[in-house]
Amino acid sequence: MVDVANLVRPNIRALQPYTTARDEYTADDGIFLDANENPYGTLNRYPDPHQTDLKLVLSQLKNIPTENIFTGNGSDEVIDLALRIFCTPGHDKVIICPPTYGMYEVAAHIHDVEVIKIPLTNDFQLNIDKILQTDAKLLFLCSPNNPTGNHVKNIQFILDHFAGIVFVDEAYIDFSLYPTLVNLIHTYPNLIVSQTLSKAWGLAAARIGMAFSCKETILFFDKTKPPYNISTLNQRAALDALQHEDLYKENVQKILASKNSLGIELLKISAVTNIYPSDANFLLVEMNHADKIYDHLIEQNIIIRNRSTVVQNCLRITVGTEKENQLLLNALKMITR
Repeated sequence: MVDVANLVRPNIRALQPYTTARDEYTADDGIFLDANENPYGTLNRYPDPHQTDLKLVLSQLKNIPTENIFTGNGSDEVIDLALRIFCTPGHDKVIICPPTYGMYEVAAHIHDVEVIKIPLTNDFQLNIDKILQTDAKLLFLCSPNNPTGNHVKNIQFILDHFAGIVFVDEAYIDFSLYPTLVNLIHTYPNLIVSQTLSKAWGLAAARIGMAFSCKETILFFDKTKPPYNISTLNQRAALDALQHEDLYKENVQKILASKNSLGIELLKISAVTNIYPSDANFLLVEMNHADKIYDHLIEQNIIIRNRSTVVQNCLRITVGTEKENQLLLNALKMITR
């Protein structure tokens, strides 16, 4: 079993964390003259630095103890903190498996950490042998993967044999028929699973990311995060959304149904040569003259994502409303006729 403490940077292990005024006094009532806040207004007080109420609700929703949950300012903060905790600048290495989410590489470079790229196979699965033969401190995986949309297999096998931290980004897990790996955090202390409320919960503007891991890793996340990393407004937005699980489930089902019908209609368009299997809320579509089609759609104010630089001749299409999907299909038919 991997000893997480031995993977943490020595200076982070020795770090004395900053304590806020709200760490020293946690009650809601009182005359607050401790944090140099403005005494006037409705948003004049600092937010709960530990997002206590939010973590309690997430704990019930995910069936995970609060001590195993970190909440941050979007998934990108979770990625950044993982690098900050485990990777020494100019010394350690991370593995990414392109094509995948681009911020893993950007964040690693910001931290001056060497990036080793081990591309996915032709069917967008892991090259297990090369991963396990590579000496690295941290492995970033995305499942369902972005931009390919597919479920990534054999992650538990990687966990059984990889000596570093395995970071699994599950931003799109709510749309997948495959189960989350969150429940494996009690078995694998070197596993970090990140999720978000941006996608299926419709809170992209609120920037709420989550990390699930062993208690020790979560303590290091809390130790190194900014003091007040999620605003009161965003915590309230998250709590309000999480009270409407029925609406979340309804919207997920609508998106999945729309994805299926959109895929069927896209295959009727002559320029479409392939649609890759998707466990997410988007489709990776291979097209003839993808760059030109992308430009024509932009001219009509229909904005999709051109992923041809990472998967040849491919456009990534997010599932929209029925009206939006139909406008896209109409435009594609006009362009390609």
